[in-house]
Order: sequence, then structure tokens, then C-alpha cells
Amino acid sequence: MTEVTKGVWYGLSAYTIWGCFPLFFALFEGVPAYEILIHRIIWSCVFLALVISGLRRWQAVRAALGNPAQLWRVLACAVLIAINWGVYIYAVETRHVLQASLGYFLTPLVNVALGMLVLRERMGLWQMAAVILAGIGILIQLVLLGELPWISLVLACSFGTYGLVRKQVVLDGLSGLFVETMLLLPLGLLTFGWLVGEGTSHFGDSAYIGALLIASGMVTAIPLLLFAGAARRLRLATIGFLMYINPTLQFLIALLVFGEPLSEVQLASFLVIWIALGLYSWSSWHYRPRVPAGQN
Repeated sequence: MTEVTKGVWYGLSAYTIWGCFPLFFALFEGVPAYEILIHRIIWSCVFLALVISGLRRWQAVRAALGNPAQLWRVLACAVLIAINWGVYIYAVETRHVLQASLGYFLTPLVNVALGMLVLRERMGLWQMAAVILAGIGILIQLVLLGELPWISLVLACSFGTYGLVRKQVVLDGLSGLFVETMLLLPLGLLTFGWLVGEGTSHFGDSAYIGALLIASGMVTAIPLLLFAGAARRLRLATIGFLMYINPTLQFLIALLVFGEPLSEVQLASFLVIWIALGLYSWSSWHYRPRVPAGQN
């Protein structure tokens, strides 16, 4: 198996796991989203610490902790990813997975818009058209349904902004996520202690729920490790196409497993955003830097 083939399999595995997250988080029947979030933070930190120890990657972590200027950016990343995780878990808990999938379909276009507005990056004609179409897709729901798909917007904007800030942090994905969760760990532990003191913690309700809460840490870290393996072996354009597996699986799970209703207005909104993504993907592929044959 070539390195490129390995990279494709790593990428497929990572995005398939992420796409199946609704099935996992739907298992936490009766556990509030905020409690799942704090356990996801706690157990992700524990699991990532074990992985970093096994891979002997503590030097990067120590360097990040010893750089206050960088640490503020990591803290901003931590807050953004916590918002993203929390809203996503809430979306699954309240059966708004269609909105969650729409949010992750929107994320690449939010990245393009943020690059133009914040980093002053030049936007091509087709990319600009894609961003405008995405805005029209959101307006369709706002005007015809009379409501803003806030879950979609929060997920897309929080993850898009996370990516923007994360680009300014000199840390690999594994070490970066560990430092982020470590910065959130005190708040997570304090909240967990408060829930236990109030007698409202679900951690000790049953071995099943306890195991699920602990497993949330592994489920968070494993696709990240797979993605890191893919990113080292594949071009960014290839990774960009694979990423659509995640929201597509969430979309299908919402319809076929959870039975969420899809109105004509919502379908029209999705279609407009899919066209926008098609334009964006075509533009990215057509204007990509040319590489020698045989490379991916």
C-alpha cells in the first residue's frame, strides 16, 4: 500500500467517524448536553495525555505552555472548540442534526469569507459567487421559514473562526488539542465537582452511562489521529474533498435514522448551499497548483 493510499484510508476513516458522531451522542439518553461536554473535555485530556506520552511529544506541549503570547491564542481556540462541541451535542440531543450537517457544509465557505475579511486574502470570482450563494441559502430559511438556523451558523462560524485562530498557533493537531482541553480542564473538573455535590451528576447512574462518558474522550481523539495521518500524506485539495463525507453522513443519519422532517424550504436551502460548494470545490480544483504526475 502506497503512502497516498494509506492517507486516503486514514482520511476516509476520520471523516466517517466524525460523520457518525450523531449515532454516538444519541446514546446519552437523559444526560444534558453541558454535562456530556464537560466529560468530553475531561476524558479527552486524559486520553490525549496518554497518547502524547506514548509518542513522546511533550516537548511541543512544554513549549506552548512556556509561551504566554501563544497561550492566549490557544485559549481562544479552546473556547471556540468548546462552543462548537457543546452546540453540536445539543443539536444531536434535540434532534437538529440536519442543522448540524448544514453547519459543516457551510464551514468551508465561512473559511473563505473569514480569509477575505480578516486576512485580506484575495477571493476569486467563483469563490465569491459561492459565498454569496451560501448567504442566499441561509436567507431562504430566514425569509420563508421566519427563523434563523442558529445551530448551523454557530457551528460554521465557531469552527471557521477556530481554524483562523489555529493557523496562528505553532502546534500540531494532537498537541494543540491536548493543550486546548488542558486549559479547559479546571473548569470541567469544577463543574463536575459541583454536579456531584448537588447530586445531579449522571456519571454514577450506571456503568453504561459512565463508560459512554469516558469513551467520549477516545471518540474525540481517535479521528484526530487518523486525520493527522491523512494530512501528512495527502494534498490539501484531496483533504478538502474528503471533508464532505462528514456532513453528508450526518445529513443521511438525520433523515434515515432519526427521521427528522425536511421541508421544501429546507431542501431548497440545502440545494443552494450544495451548488455553492460545487462552485467552490470546482474553483479550488481548477486553480490548484500543478504537481508532478504520480503525486496526490
